[in-house]
Amino acid sequence: MLQSIYIQNYALIDTLDISFTPGFSVITGETGAGKSIILGAISLLLGQRADIKAIKKGANKCIVEARFNISTYQMEPFFVENDMEYDPEECIIRRELYASGKSRAFINDTPASLVQMKELGEKLIDVHSQHQNLLLNHEEFQMNVLDILAHDEQELISYKSLYAKYKSICKQLADFIAQAEKSRQNEDYIRFQLEQLNEAELREGEQAELEQEAETLSHAEDIKAGLYKVDQIMSSDEGSLLSATKECMQTLQNIAKVYAPAQEWINRLDSCYIELKDLSHDIAGAQEEIEFNPNRLDFVNERLNLIYSLQQKHRMQTIEELIALTNDYREQLNAITSFDDRIAQLTAQKDTLYNKVLEQAKVLTGLRVQAGKDIEKQMQSLLVPLGMPNVRFMVELTPRKEPDSKGMDCVTFLFSANKNGTLQNVASVASGGEIARVMLSLKAMIAGAVKLPTIIFDEIDTGVSGSIAEKMALIMEKMGNQNRQVISITHLPQIAAKGITHYKVYKEDTDTGTNSHIRRLTNEERVKEIANMLSGATLTDAALNNAKVLLGYK
Repeated sequence: MLQSIYIQNYALIDTLDISFTPGFSVITGETGAGKSIILGAISLLLGQRADIKAIKKGANKCIVEARFNISTYQMEPFFVENDMEYDPEECIIRRELYASGKSRAFINDTPASLVQMKELGEKLIDVHSQHQNLLLNHEEFQMNVLDILAHDEQELISYKSLYAKYKSICKQLADFIAQAEKSRQNEDYIRFQLEQLNEAELREGEQAELEQEAETLSHAEDIKAGLYKVDQIMSSDEGSLLSATKECMQTLQNIAKVYAPAQEWINRLDSCYIELKDLSHDIAGAQEEIEFNPNRLDFVNERLNLIYSLQQKHRMQTIEELIALTNDYREQLNAITSFDDRIAQLTAQKDTLYNKVLEQAKVLTGLRVQAGKDIEKQMQSLLVPLGMPNVRFMVELTPRKEPDSKGMDCVTFLFSANKNGTLQNVASVASGGEIARVMLSLKAMIAGAVKLPTIIFDEIDTGVSGSIAEKMALIMEKMGNQNRQVISITHLPQIAAKGITHYKVYKEDTDTGTNSHIRRLTNEERVKEIANMLSGATLTDAALNNAKVLLGYK
């Protein structure tokens, strides 16, 4: 539970450092004294978005820090999952806001994200402000209350998992059907293109080979003449390279016995002679093979024209890209033919998951129906003492046509405060004071179901007074006695008098401006504070005596 709050340079607060006690505490103060400022600072610790306008004028940054004792609330898993130090006796969360707009968060001096801070903050503090009474009109809020009191967390997790899988399959099926429709519309086009590409019988590397062959055939006469000339130079009967090389070898052979280097040259010339002879043979063979073949040239050019036209048509650069396109068209056609099988498979999966969703939804409905009956009984027992002798409260569950993320149930809290009155949606018929009592009763029930260390009520007593306010205070006091800390910000003396600890928020003018403060009141100061709440600024003996009676002082 909350042990202390330290605030620096936030709104009208210069420096504030206040400790809190367990049980039921109250905070009082005149309107505008700064109670909402303190709540605003606490909201920063709950991961709310920061506003640099909240930084005190003239300061570069503000700090809000709170310390908690969480030794009895089994929160270690959060720290383990987020790789943070766990100290059950002292959990420190801190938020720093800079004038530059930068914001930093820390949990036990470890940098944390706002998501982490919000997750932990929701486990530490529940702040009930006046505007939350409007939540009574929201089905989501009513469903959350029902689920908390139904203790159906595990069943709801199982349901949400099944529902997520079901929605995923529904999306896959819808996307696949749309894809199948689109593909079927293009089937004739794809089939025609594939047939044309198949007829071309393209193969990798073919284009380069054909282009080279076309060049050779187009210049066959020039090539043949060139090869003939080279062949004559190399191997003619007179003056050829081969005969000249052979003559050189013979000459060197004649002097080899008297001149040693000649033998090495003979060997080298012999190697050259062999290579030249092979080369001459190849050139002569090529010369025989080369011939001008107009029919073959026409075929090659037609083949190349076909390839070029396909490339231009499909905006491809290479024959390999055309082959890849052919394979892609082939796969698309194969997919089209298998669409029906895949759609059937997905439909079967969808139907199976839908039935499982409905089965799990029935489990949730059963738990909610039972919880609804318990809520009706408890609300009756809580609201009658709060000045509603004829109250009727009903949790109405109606089935949905189709499941949603929370099941097959629609929930409505029905209410009537008058004898024989018609049950209607609580938010539409209850007065401000009645809604305050309904919300307090719901919070009391939730507090009994959830181990939440600290609950802060911000003027939940709006619209009530007198003995009803005192009875509301008794409910909050009881909540504070259940290993829980309850802090009520109030303007009612009947509620303020029930607090074990009493804090007062006040403003103080200084030379540099106006500052908001909060301090714990002594017993004597409590008497004066409650007397002021009873009679106003002018203290009377009657008000002082009445305050002592409310406080139980002799």
